[in-house]
Amino acid sequence: MGQLSRVLKEIAPATQSADILVGPEGLDDVGAVRMSNGRIGLFTTDFFPPVLDDPYAYGEIAVANSLSDIWASGGEPTVVLNIAAFPPDWGEEDTLQPLFRGAVAKVREAGALWVGGHTMKAAEPMFGFAVYGECNEDELVLNSGAKPGDLLYLTKSLGAGSITTGVVRGVGETAHIEAAMAGMAQLNNLAGRAMRTAKVKAGTDITGFGVLGHAGNIARASGVRMELRAVALPLYAGAADLAAKGVISGASAKSRVTLADLVELAPGIPDWLVDICFDAETSGGILACVAEDQAAAYEAAFPVDQRPALVGQVTEGDAAVVLS
Repeated sequence: MGQLSRVLKEIAPATQSADILVGPEGLDDVGAVRMSNGRIGLFTTDFFPPVLDDPYAYGEIAVANSLSDIWASGGEPTVVLNIAAFPPDWGEEDTLQPLFRGAVAKVREAGALWVGGHTMKAAEPMFGFAVYGECNEDELVLNSGAKPGDLLYLTKSLGAGSITTGVVRGVGETAHIEAAMAGMAQLNNLAGRAMRTAKVKAGTDITGFGVLGHAGNIARASGVRMELRAVALPLYAGAADLAAKGVISGASAKSRVTLADLVELAPGIPDWLVDICFDAETSGGILACVAEDQAAAYEAAFPVDQRPALVGQVTEGDAAVVLS
């Protein structure tokens, strides 16, 4: 458990209310509060430094990443507030205007309202959003709702950590970088709506903890084994080659340590793939736990060219993530 997690657990008793369904003591990425209109209010925030050199793409990806927690929790985002810190030397025309144009376009695509925010000067840039959304109580998706027999679907490719680290190091093919940029900028709205269609009760988006870390949160919260098939995991084009050459972010090594007691690795899985699975993702897809009798409805909720990958299954046993 990290320092911040310990602090949040210590303050949790002071934040208790019968109307708080999900608070700081849990493993979920949103807060969930029962509202006076009978709906569930969902609250989240996320911001991060640039992962690419393209300011327009940075704005798009920041929005997609911030809104993702709401869709992953069964809701629809309705209102956003920007959180921004920019160096004084960032130019308005060449950096700030395209960044905000990209962000505005994505907020509009999502159908949310941008009502304001807070911006300050800082040595290191940061950009993201605080987001409010809503869902019906019976549509709330949590880490704690997984059941043995559920099928595991993943809606976006993995390997963004290798692609973005490659950009920093000046390696990687332009076509691969552009494809990953498009993937990271893709909204998770279809994935969220598909979960409602299939009555999904457990799921998470894949971001800073990587696919193994976020699957681990479900395993711990639900008391189940999350079994992922290595050969079924979708990867961004070029990510495997980069990872095999050691192009991987620092998050991968840290996750190997923090998840050592939770993750089981089958023999024979290439080290580069293990590195990718431990690595952080930026604006990743949604890992959904879908009841087997709802799988057809879940898949049919996506366009044919955007069907999610079936990557594993939930099984009985002590909480663990198995990569085999």
